[in-house]
Amino acid sequence: MTVTTAILLRCGYLPDVVGGIRTEGEVTVVVTSRAPAPEGGLAAPPAPPPGRRSAWAEGVEQLRRAATTEPGKLRIIGAGLAALVVLFGLVTVWEISGRVAAADDVVGRSQPLSADAASIYRSLADADTASSSGFLAGAHEPREVRQRYEKDIANASRLLVSAAANAGASEGSRKEIALLGEQLPRYTGLIEQARANNRQGLPLGGAYLRYANEQMSTVLLPAAQRLYEAETGRLYTDYDDARSWPLGSLAAAALALGALAWAQRRNYLRTNRVFNHGLVAASTASLVALLWLAAGHTVARAELSEARADGQESLKVLNDARIASLQARANENLTLISRGAVLAEDKKSDKYDVDFTANMKALDAGLATALKLADDNSGRAPVVRAVDGVKQWKQRHTAARETDLKGDYEGAWPLVIGDKDHKDSSGASFDTVDASLEQAVAHEQKEFTRAAQDGLGALGGLVTGAAALAVVGAAAALLGIGRRLSEYR
Repeated sequence: MTVTTAILLRCGYLPDVVGGIRTEGEVTVVVTSRAPAPEGGLAAPPAPPPGRRSAWAEGVEQLRRAATTEPGKLRIIGAGLAALVVLFGLVTVWEISGRVAAADDVVGRSQPLSADAASIYRSLADADTASSSGFLAGAHEPREVRQRYEKDIANASRLLVSAAANAGASEGSRKEIALLGEQLPRYTGLIEQARANNRQGLPLGGAYLRYANEQMSTVLLPAAQRLYEAETGRLYTDYDDARSWPLGSLAAAALALGALAWAQRRNYLRTNRVFNHGLVAASTASLVALLWLAAGHTVARAELSEARADGQESLKVLNDARIASLQARANENLTLISRGAVLAEDKKSDKYDVDFTANMKALDAGLATALKLADDNSGRAPVVRAVDGVKQWKQRHTAARETDLKGDYEGAWPLVIGDKDHKDSSGASFDTVDASLEQAVAHEQKEFTRAAQDGLGALGGLVTGAAALAVVGAAAALLGIGRRLSEYR
């Protein structure tokens, strides 16, 4: 048996000490017996001290212990609240920025491009109409008719250049623009050959004009139609992007406000204090941002919907009606020019007269739809005048056609293009229809622009406001939690 003092306990020899403790006077003595040494000599060495943990592990442990205290929990709550409010702001800024960009594209890019594509189609169709009207007049082609043709060609060329510069990544649009740019000079060349032969009284001029019209109706106008449909498709995509609900922002707002409400309830249950000023301010800032988001987007969505329904849809119908009227006028002229040389599929009827009838049916249907879409007297009045003009046009066309079928060509063409003795020609009725439709298009374009700009304006300031309110809300949440923390110091 070996007697050691308690001091030996500090030397790390516990592994080989067994025994007990007794008190001798004022000294406490540990009675031990050393374990027998193994055979061969010395006792077993003492066990090494436990290994030291890494700084990371110690830090995690300290954080874990701190998180179990009320101040630690408050710090975690404050950081979480601030993060959620900032997340709400960031998601709102991201989503609304995209919708503002889409709405801005509707106003300043896609709709103007769609309108330009429609203008290209109208200019080409009107040029074809003007060329046939001038051809019927022969050597006495009115100066204003020639100027109208040249203006249409120049306008189509200018708009094609603009469309090429703004086509962007749309491969389909670039393809159609290239086709139009290639074929338009060929068309104008055919028209000039037709005019030159017609002025000399050569029948070949009519063949050139018919071939030019065939190029227009089978190549140029279909390409212009495809371009218009492609640009209109881009417009509708921008509409959908601008009007889509910011679901991410709404979800982030619900999460942030829910967390703030929970934190205030927790604070009330632990302190019996009804309000924490910082948390109330954070909740108010988040709620204001949410209401602004909901109200602004709702108004923008409504205005953009109005722009589409009352503006763009009416514009599309009116553009189609105007194009139908232009094609009908060209076919009416070509009916006289061809003199039955081109037959329809039934091999009996005149092709251009059959096409004229189909164009007039399309025009009637388009005007009926336009009347239904017109939402005010300013938009309805020109459409009503166009309807009356179409009725008059049909009557005068019937009279001219009957005269032509009797073999009186010289008496029929003044009824179509008019002269000093025939003011009430079908051409005059067409001019009335065309002018009325042009006025209706201008009115609907103005209505579209107003509604679309109002929709864009409803989103104005929301991006900056959401970011500012998010910063204010996060700071207020941290200050509110900081006020609670100060009570533990």
